[in-house]
This record gives sequence, C-alpha cells and structure tokens, in this order.
Amino acid sequence: MNSESGFPQESTDIRRNYVYIISAIAAVGGFLFGYDLDVVAGAIIFLQKQFQLTPVQTGFAVSCCTIGCIIGPLVGGPLADFVGRKKTLVGTAFIFGVGTVGTIFPKTITEFDFFRIVGGLGIGLASVTSPMYIAEISPARLRGRLVTINQLAIVIGATVSIIVSYFLSARGNWRGMFAYELAPVLLFFIGLAFVPESPRWLFEKKRIEEARQVLGKIYRSAAGVEQELEIMHQGAQEDKGTFADLLRPGIRTALLIAAALAIFQQMTGASPLTFYLPIIFQQAGFKNASDAIFQTVVLNVWDVFCTILAMWLVERLGRRPLLLIGVSGMAVSLTLTGYFFSRHATGKFVVIVMMLCIGFYIISLAPLAWLIMSEIFPTRLRGKAMGVASIVLWGATFAGAQIVPSLSAYTQKRFNSIAGVFWVFASVCIVALIFSWYMVPETKGRSLEEIGQSWTK
Repeated sequence: MNSESGFPQESTDIRRNYVYIISAIAAVGGFLFGYDLDVVAGAIIFLQKQFQLTPVQTGFAVSCCTIGCIIGPLVGGPLADFVGRKKTLVGTAFIFGVGTVGTIFPKTITEFDFFRIVGGLGIGLASVTSPMYIAEISPARLRGRLVTINQLAIVIGATVSIIVSYFLSARGNWRGMFAYELAPVLLFFIGLAFVPESPRWLFEKKRIEEARQVLGKIYRSAAGVEQELEIMHQGAQEDKGTFADLLRPGIRTALLIAAALAIFQQMTGASPLTFYLPIIFQQAGFKNASDAIFQTVVLNVWDVFCTILAMWLVERLGRRPLLLIGVSGMAVSLTLTGYFFSRHATGKFVVIVMMLCIGFYIISLAPLAWLIMSEIFPTRLRGKAMGVASIVLWGATFAGAQIVPSLSAYTQKRFNSIAGVFWVFASVCIVALIFSWYMVPETKGRSLEEIGQSWTK
C-alpha cells in the first residue's frame, strides 16, 4: 500500500475496462447535461423570431432552465444519500425525457420556458449525481481521469447539440433540435440497468457484503477489495452526515472552496458566453444564422479536443497547476477579445481568441470545479455538500446567462461595442486566480477518505 495516499500501488489489480464502461454509462447523464443546456444556443435565434422576444425574454428563455438546475441539487444531494446514487440517476433520466418532450411542442414561450425548467431539473440532478457516482466507484489513481470523462460527455453533448442545430438551421427547425435528445435519454435508461450501486454508499448504509461484491468487480484480488474496505472504514470514523456538519471547522473551508469554484466556473465568462455564441458571432460579422452557428460548431469541436487534453493533463500536472494555468489564460484571452471588439477588428480574429479562451476554460475550471467538488468532502457529507455547491453553481449560471444580454445591450448603446462584457469577465478571472492560488489544495493521487479527513486534522 502507498503509505501517503492509502491506495494499492498495483494498477494491474484494477479492472480498468469495467471501471471505464460503468463510468461512461454514468457519464451519459453528463452528455444529456451538455446537450440540454446548450441546444438553446442554436435555437435562440429562431425562438427570438417566432415569439418576438425582448432582450429580457431572450435572457430568460436561455437561462430559465437554470431554475430547474438550482432545484435539482437541492433535491438530488439528499435523494442520492437516501435512495442511492443509481436510483437517483434513473430518476434523472426520466425527468430528462419529460423535459425533452415538452420543449418539442410548445405553443407559447411560457410553455417552452416551463419545460426548459423541467429539463433543468434533470441537468441539476445529473450535475450532482454523475460525478459523485464516478468518483465513488473510481480507484484513486484513476479518479481524476474518470471524473473528467463526465466533463468530456458534457462537451460532446454540447457539440452534438450545436451540430444538430447547424444542420436544422437552414429550415429553422428549432423543434427538431430538441427532439434529437430523446435518443440519448433512451440509451441512458438502458445503460443504467447494467451499472452497480456505489460501493461507498453501500458501505455507508452498512451493506458491507454488497459493497464487497461491487468492489470485487473493480479489483481483481481479494486483497485489493479488503484494502479498499479498510480505507472506507477508516474514513467513516469521523463522519456525521448532517447539514450542520458542513459548517464545522475545516469542513466549512472545503465548502467555501467548492462554492467559490462553482461561482468562478460560471462567472469567469466562458460558460455564460457559450449560450450566446451564435448571437456574438453575428455581431462579429457572421450575419447569416447558419454561418454563425457553424462558427459555434468549430468551437465545440475544439472543446472536445481540449477536454481530451484535460483528461491527459489532470493526472500529470495535478488539479492545482492546471487550474492556475487555465484561469490565467482565460483572463488574457477575454482581455484580447474585448480589445478586438473595441477596435471593431472582428471576424476570424474573434473566433481564434474565443477558441483560446474556451480552450483554457475546458482544461481548467470546466472539469476541475466538478472534480474537486466530488473529491474534497467525506462520504457521508458528499451528497449534501455537492448539493449545496451545485445550487451555488446553478445560481451563478442563471445570473451569468441573464446578465449577458442586458450587459451587451448597455455596452453596445454606451460605447458602440460589446467589449466591456469581456473585460468584466476578465476581471472576475483575476479574482479567481488569486483565490485559487491561496485556497485550493492539491487532491491528485489521494484517496477520498484521506482528503475528507484532512479538513479536521
């Protein structure tokens, strides 16, 4: 056993293929997260025309799903603790199905907004439960890479949604953009029949033999299974599992870090701006809707490449260095984007600099906020803590998505340019950099139990 991290050194003891497969199935929740959240980016141009939306209505049509995203973690964290991670994922798939069907057939913008909120509830549940489940079934040495699979699924989902939007944009078929989500919803339902319950949840519920059976599918040797059970036993000694425990000395520091990373993930600009990329690209000179959406396709394909790069880097550089590099790069890229808009040097200049900005985001805050949130809390507090942190994240998402249209309209009217929007977000990146430097610990290569116990030692 590694004396520092408390996990087996023999990587050959891990059934890697099995762990990757069940992680990939759980990550379909992330795919639906990405598709459902970003498909509105391709549809919003046509929704504006069909329903004659004002800037405020446009902002709400884009951001309203985050109301459901806020409710999802509020329910999802305690639900995952009570009924288990797997059953919560099954409920998530059902809610995605209801929200998808509802957004295909709305007659008014009010109906559309309602079912977007329902879909947002599914996103909120998936945002908590998928990374939590993956973190809890993952051996420590693979955890960073496996949880990042969920981020890869989110990015692929977003990419597929914008590709679908591009091909349907010539006909303005925004209803079809939402309808294509039904296929992965069905696959999610089917796949979940083949995944086991989280062994850490089973252990916490005193179902030791069931936890041992699940671990037997992950580790080849009985010694590896018993070693993991012993780590869980040691980690369970100090855990209490109430919301009040989140405010205990030490644990509240972990909660502060998780909440701050949640806010920075959304308010540093890359995330809220992606909702409006087709509109931004129209202002950058790509007037035709299909051309503007195509530039968004290019950025989403770039996202997939950067996420694969993040999977490679997260276990090599570690969480903290990757976070600092990414946030710094975002600050510089957003500043340059604002400069180009202020000088009216748009077109391909904006596409290239936005690729840099989003690339830095995808290798840092995009996956690392979820990864670190899923790592730093003790098992009995993890569901509740991730629920709280996710509520903060989706609140920030709603604020960011709602602010962009109004802030853009203000800066356009006042300065004849939307450059100020990018400079505001660049300033937030600087704050995020300072916070990360002083507060965020390194969690690479440490067991979940060791990380959880470290806050109270």
